[in-house]
Amino acid sequence: MDSVKQPSPTTSKSKFAKTFHKVTHLRKPSKTFSSNGFCLLTTQDKIRCFESKRFEEEALEDEALVAKNKAILEAFVAKLFATVSSVKAAYAELQMAQFPYNAEAIQAADQAVVDELKSLSELKHRFLKKRVDYSPPHVTLMLAEIQEQQSLMKIYEITMKKMQWEIESKESHIVALHNELNEAKLSNKSVQVKLDASGSFSILDNVEFSDINIKDFIMVLQYAMRSVRNFVKLLIKNMESANWDIEAAANSIQPDVCFFKKSHRGFAFESFICREIFSGFNEALFGMQIDHFALHQEQRTLFFEEFKKLKSVNVTHYLKYNPNSHFGKFIKSKYLHIIHPKMEFSFAGNLNQRKLVNSGEYPETEFFKAFAEMGRRVFLLKYLASSFKQEVSIFQVKKNCRFSELYMEAITEEVFTAADGDLLAAFTVVPGFKVGTLVVQSQVYMSTAKSPVKH
Repeated sequence: MDSVKQPSPTTSKSKFAKTFHKVTHLRKPSKTFSSNGFCLLTTQDKIRCFESKRFEEEALEDEALVAKNKAILEAFVAKLFATVSSVKAAYAELQMAQFPYNAEAIQAADQAVVDELKSLSELKHRFLKKRVDYSPPHVTLMLAEIQEQQSLMKIYEITMKKMQWEIESKESHIVALHNELNEAKLSNKSVQVKLDASGSFSILDNVEFSDINIKDFIMVLQYAMRSVRNFVKLLIKNMESANWDIEAAANSIQPDVCFFKKSHRGFAFESFICREIFSGFNEALFGMQIDHFALHQEQRTLFFEEFKKLKSVNVTHYLKYNPNSHFGKFIKSKYLHIIHPKMEFSFAGNLNQRKLVNSGEYPETEFFKAFAEMGRRVFLLKYLASSFKQEVSIFQVKKNCRFSELYMEAITEEVFTAADGDLLAAFTVVPGFKVGTLVVQSQVYMSTAKSPVKH
């Protein structure tokens, strides 16, 4: 058996040295090391490192300077706007001090405006001279915001005071207008009482026979309707005092009608009185025989003269001395026809008034005076109508007719807001008139096809 040869130690050591040398010489070190193992920088590396650090420091300083300048500029702008707000607040205070006028407040506000304008001028000069540095900026910014908020609060307070003053001024004006309105109402009421008491109608005093027109007719019609409504109010008042069932009475006059309001039941009584008092209007002098007028022109002239006489008289005085006149006979027939004996008895407890009227005398009670005044005004309307050259006729609207603006006028507006279906005339309150080809609309109480009229 052969023996294995062992490598010599000298040969192995030589191979290891060669390999280590190759590895250690693959890359030359760029830095030198000291004997104790630390890296040693060259002079060139030291210069590079110093310059990099200096550049970083300069960049940081530039950023800090930009931020500082930005903060300074923001603080300056904030102070500028705050000063402008202060000027506005001072000027608003100056205006407020003038209404109402206050000399001391005006002087103080004027001085405040001057001071704020000086501050604004100082800011302008500092900006032009580039001396806008307010240190520290964040404190200046905070103080400017506080100043601006205070100025805004002051403006709001001044605005509120101004509005409050305007409200108080308008309230005072409203109170004054209410007082004027009440005085006017009292004055009108006093005049109306005097007119009703005297029976005078002076509006057409200067109108000549040749000048009469439809406007005069409408004016006298309105004059007549005021007395009709006054009599209806008195009639309802007496019914309530006599414990009448007002709703049942209204339904007996206008059956199957549902009123929009409880107060509208008065229109039923008004329609009844108008229908009866105007009955016979289309006939010559309400159907009375006239034999002393010869010519048509003379008739119209004499009717107008009678109109002028009757419009200025006291009705009770006239009836007392002219009981058998056409007007006296008209009042007698209308009273006996309209005022039922049971109604009169329930009001007065007797029939004395009826007996006096039937015998040709006329009582001086409040109730009869109101009736006679109503009759006088209706008779005046007939006299005036007889004075026209054109034919004047009266018309009533049939129940449940469709609404026509040409011939009808709604006496209330509720139906237009609650309309449900076609508009219909529930009943005529005030009759309409035709004067030649012209139409004076009738006043009607409206309903709809579905409500309020019951079918």
